[in-house]
Amino acid sequence: MDLNDEGRLRNVFWADARSRAACKEFGDVVTFDTTYLLNKHHMPFAPFVGVNHHGQSILLGCGLISREDTKSFSWLFETWRTCMGCAPNAIITDQCMAMKNAIENVFPDTRHRWCIWHIMKKLPEKLNGYEAHEKISCSMRKAVYDSLTIEQFEDAWDGFIKKYELQSNTWLEGMYLERKRWVPAYVKDVFWAGMSSTQRSEGMNAYFDGYVHAKTTLKQFVEQYENALGDKVESEHEEDAKSWRSYIPLITDCELEKQFQSAYTNKKFKEFHKEFIGKLGCSFEEKKEGEFEIREWVSYGEEKKKKQVPFTVTFDNEKEETSDIVAIALQTNSDINHQSTKTNKIRETKTI
Repeated sequence: MDLNDEGRLRNVFWADARSRAACKEFGDVVTFDTTYLLNKHHMPFAPFVGVNHHGQSILLGCGLISREDTKSFSWLFETWRTCMGCAPNAIITDQCMAMKNAIENVFPDTRHRWCIWHIMKKLPEKLNGYEAHEKISCSMRKAVYDSLTIEQFEDAWDGFIKKYELQSNTWLEGMYLERKRWVPAYVKDVFWAGMSSTQRSEGMNAYFDGYVHAKTTLKQFVEQYENALGDKVESEHEEDAKSWRSYIPLITDCELEKQFQSAYTNKKFKEFHKEFIGKLGCSFEEKKEGEFEIREWVSYGEEKKKKQVPFTVTFDNEKEETSDIVAIALQTNSDINHQSTKTNKIRETKTI
């Protein structure tokens, strides 16, 4: 607990043994959000949320803070780090400048990403003043979501800014200056556990509905916290049991698929299957030594029409490294792979 000079409660942090144990396995990427509720003392509820080997949201501690300023966030982050024994490798938040400053102060080596969903949600509000706002919004979305490399993003962004004469738009200018915090092409070099927004935190908040509310006292909060998390534990037990008792059938005789079937939980193997099936539809042609053209069938539009999209991929045989383009194409697989290896044969991992 954090007390002021008069001995009055200012901030509170709470984490049980289960959260601390879970953090050792799944605490390398966390989302942090304070928009859930205020208690009767107007203290925002601030959960730290991660994702486990079943793709479920897990609580890694939470706080009640008196103010959403840099000092309060710094205290909370320092307390979380002390409790867990380390800082996260990556953290996802909204665009709160106080959070940004606190993360830079307390977690200087942690990669900080802004929630892309909240940013793109602002497009109608920020662009409605332009006659061509729908076309501008579409061009920006293409620049953000369809650019596989930094160069592609820079060209696409510069293109629509000049085309629609948006050089004086201060919001777009600010977003561009902070592009390394939210544009996918700039953050794909870091493992994010499949997350790009704070919706994990918002989803975790739903688990507290019916347990805590604005009039819940601190004493009641601790008790109800345990009850709410009990449901979470039960859900994880059920998924563990499913992964022990059943297997998702193989679709090929490929040894790679068999290896993943034995190592992954059912949830993660389903994700792998989706990527694996997609690769069966790819064709490739070696253009020259170490350079390949990969063609993949993708769906587009509301009618889900199909088109074949070409990608140029280079491979360094000595370093066994691929180009950046293929790295983003395989991002989902690498996320799954990392999630699997962190649990040391997930099917043998015991529920915390």
